[in-house]
Amino acid sequence: MTRISDMSEDELIALFAPRLPETDATILGSGDDSAVLAVDGDLVVSADMLVEDRHFRRAWSTGADVGWRAAMQNLADIDAMGAVPTALEVCLSAPGDTDVEFVLGLADGLREACEPHGVGVVGGDLSGGSEIVVAVTAIGETHGTEPVTRADAEVGDIIAVAGELGAARAGLALLEAGRRDAPEAIKLFLRPSPRIGAGLEAALHGATAMMDLSDGLARDGARMARASQVRLAVESAAIPIHEAAQFTGQVLGEDALGWAIGGGEDHHMLACFPRQSAVPAGWHVIGRVEDGEPGLVIDGERPGEAGWDHFR
Repeated sequence: MTRISDMSEDELIALFAPRLPETDATILGSGDDSAVLAVDGDLVVSADMLVEDRHFRRAWSTGADVGWRAAMQNLADIDAMGAVPTALEVCLSAPGDTDVEFVLGLADGLREACEPHGVGVVGGDLSGGSEIVVAVTAIGETHGTEPVTRADAEVGDIIAVAGELGAARAGLALLEAGRRDAPEAIKLFLRPSPRIGAGLEAALHGATAMMDLSDGLARDGARMARASQVRLAVESAAIPIHEAAQFTGQVLGEDALGWAIGGGEDHHMLACFPRQSAVPAGWHVIGRVEDGEPGLVIDGERPGEAGWDHFR
């Protein structure tokens, strides 16, 4: 095993950088003090990070898995504003005994996730640290459309999600149990696959509020409700549950609906639309926006503390 401490920083960058994706929006890319991008419309910026043994474990994930997830969760954040992702800046901190192949795999995973969407990695930084941390800044552009926030849902709006929920949480449950019964669920935990572009689609259909489900329907839906000062009333029977979550629930004797409500990291879009006819084809209607105390209710009841909390 070749460790990153066996190489100079410049030598590591010389191996790492050529594996990264490029974007047509780049005027000046990685290798200088800053990147220069051509932007159409308003600039949209987001940031996220993955911390070893908090968000991923090397016993479960390859470097490519971590790179894929780091890219995808950031692309989803830009998409959730109704914008088009353009570029990523990626910072990596790692112990000196980290295998070089893990780092090169990270670059491969970033490329695999980004290239289909025309997104490039235009820079970043490297540092030593006690554990692996991948911090990503995502950059997007609106192309003249108005950004969609989580704060403008209105009473009477239709609530919908862009994909089936619960698969990522089911995959985590399998890994924690040391089981491999449902490989599709494990794959969707290690490499979440939201439909990037669904956010722009929603914006063009008149979505009033939107966010991606990174921390679970219960927690993120409550955030949208509080930001908009409305009540999101969801029907449990309408929540789309991924078939991999349903199968895993049968295998482990767990409630797949609970994973769909409280499980995070599916990264599908949650959005509100002014009327039923505005909901794009393929989206799942799950409820309606009501007047009342701000928050999310499912079948009339608040779901409690379900969902991911970074400090618990």
